[in-house]
Amino acid sequence: MNNRRRMTGVVTSNKMTKTVVVEITRKFRHPLYKKVVYSSMRVKAHDEIGCQLGDEVRIVETQPMSRDKRWAVESVVKRETRTADQGVGE
Repeated sequence: MNNRRRMTGVVTSNKMTKTVVVEITRKFRHPLYKKVVYSSMRVKAHDEIGCQLGDEVRIVETQPMSRDKRWAVESVVKRETRTADQGVGE
């Protein structure tokens, strides 16, 4: 294995060609106030697999591919199952 950073997140957009937007959320306890804090980060990742909205993916750090893309989709951890009755036209 190599020592590149790897993170898991959820695909929130796949409208670009060979690019997906992945939202990475983390939960931690504040060091002083001891309150549980949620923080999220959205990154653009190169996608050769063809991910869909809602998929949980593992992304890996790469060399810069464009101005915004520094990550690539390594694998799909969990596929999102969508039914036919979910849609905009309701």
